[in-house]
Amino acid sequence: MTQFNFNNELSGKIALVTGGTKGAGKAIAERLIQAGATVIITARNLPEEENPNLNFIPADLSTLKGTQKVVEDILERYGRLDILINNLGSSETPGGGFAVLTDEDWESTLRTNLLAPVRLDRGFLPQMIDQGSGVIIHIASIQGRLPLYDSTLPYAAAKAGLINYSKSLSNEVSPKGIRVLTVSPGWIMTTSAARMMERIAESSKGTVEQATQSVMDALGGIPFGRPAKPEEVAEFVGFLVSPRAGYLTGTEYVIDGGTIPTI
Repeated sequence: MTQFNFNNELSGKIALVTGGTKGAGKAIAERLIQAGATVIITARNLPEEENPNLNFIPADLSTLKGTQKVVEDILERYGRLDILINNLGSSETPGGGFAVLTDEDWESTLRTNLLAPVRLDRGFLPQMIDQGSGVIIHIASIQGRLPLYDSTLPYAAAKAGLINYSKSLSNEVSPKGIRVLTVSPGWIMTTSAARMMERIAESSKGTVEQATQSVMDALGGIPFGRPAKPEEVAEFVGFLVSPRAGYLTGTEYVIDGGTIPTI
């Protein structure tokens, strides 16, 4: 039976985590460092905290120019990429349903949540195929299955597209040695989410616990009783990119504490 050293199981591997400066992306990057990988992160803004073990490339991945910059910089400096974590995702559209959404709302959301990973995959896959190995993780969302139409309709549609694309891509490149997987988290209690709970509590003159419960109720409830921690998502991603998960590809994994009420 193969024995694995979990502390150094990614030693010698080059990994990129998009949106890696905060939240789940930051936790994933730190988890990959612990496993021995050389980790590059990219985002529009500087990291929340300086970490000398992380290599930062500033870029706006919602643009073709931004994704090309990241691909060229990494291949020029490191010569290859072994692990690609397409974690970047955001929704900045207004609430109010379909009627308030403009073409720009739709296009900007699709560029960030769908086209950015498509472009990065396209940039790194030829080199991965040449070396006969690589792992691509697409961080989607349970909104791909459970959309909140009032506030995040374009985001939910983009993530549904990402899940479908990820499965299709895995069918094409898995025979060439590239594993492609999707991770769909539910609500994650990031630093920004915690601040939002504080604002809700202040405006409603309630407690942070009450604010958190109100959001869980809006999601239809979380049977586990709380949001996920960024480190919990990171730990699972760390497993998926490791040799221990070497037979896994083409699958979507949901991490939502039981939020989705159906099979």
